[in-house]
Amino acid sequence: MSRASLRFLYFSISAVVILGDRLTKLMIGRNVELNFGNITIIPNFFSITHVENTGAAFSLFADWPQRIRIPLLVGFSTVAMIVVCYMLWKSAAKFTCAGLALALILGGAIGNLYDRILFGRVTDFLHFYIGNHMWPDFNLADSAIVCGATLLFIDLIFGSKSAHSRS
Repeated sequence: MSRASLRFLYFSISAVVILGDRLTKLMIGRNVELNFGNITIIPNFFSITHVENTGAAFSLFADWPQRIRIPLLVGFSTVAMIVVCYMLWKSAAKFTCAGLALALILGGAIGNLYDRILFGRVTDFLHFYIGNHMWPDFNLADSAIVCGATLLFIDLIFGSKSAHSRS
């Protein structure tokens, strides 16, 4: 696969994440009541909700003043996206787990950045829980970022060992 084709593939993966994130957030916004909607999918485990997160992951910085919080989060996301884009562009020699991970992270970062710039908040709707124990609500963009970070971690731990063992 040529470098151009591989770059196209990686950035297409990011675009699919962005599109999926936008579509799911629009569907939730139109069909699930904010802060009160709750559609049980798997009883006592998973439901669809509609909440808005003004902070970062797990509502970090949500209580900071908006004039500080939004530029901080937008700035951090922008720098991270530039770094990821650069890494994807420069490393597109062959399809790798790390390249896929970066594509997922980029798509997720852009998906959440779009919301943060336009609305000052991010729509979250995936709600997992067991009894009274709940995981903070999240969205498709968050999922892509976590999956990408997990793939990077796996590649870091196991990828280098297999590469060294082949030499």
